[in-house]
Amino acid sequence: MSEIHIVRDYPHPPVKVWRAMTDPDLIPYWTSTGKGARAVGFEPEVGNHFRFVAKPMPGWRGIVDCEVLEVRERELLRYTWVGAEGEPPSEVRYLLEPTPAGTRFTYHHTGFTGLGGFAMAKLLGAVRRRMLTTGLPALLADLDDTGALRVSAARRGPAAGR
Repeated sequence: MSEIHIVRDYPHPPVKVWRAMTDPDLIPYWTSTGKGARAVGFEPEVGNHFRFVAKPMPGWRGIVDCEVLEVRERELLRYTWVGAEGEPPSEVRYLLEPTPAGTRFTYHHTGFTGLGGFAMAKLLGAVRRRMLTTGLPALLADLDDTGALRVSAARRGPAAGR
């Protein structure tokens, strides 16, 4: 079974990173480095069904169906991921840990099976690394200490400059 495991340290407090990761209005600023994925219907509540909606591409309908499995505010978010109709769900986990310099964020996506799953894990892993190395740090820089988006960043929109 293939998986994606990425760990990044950010010089920002967990409350700010949590807000960037879980506020549906902020998610498009860092997903696909600001070019895609709106979290439609997302609420960080167990049992919540939501969709990531992005621009469709050849071989992909542009929708990922998800269900929230576990939430610990500012610490853990776990949800299912179904990228194609009829595919078995995989599982995504966001883990936030405070560090002396800010927050350690661990992204873990498991449940990829077979040759197709191996290929999907490679593809998604490359995209996630870019999002967590480029997109999320840019968004965090655009948030104030409370996690609110600065007015200048809001005017630019999620795809600008990412």
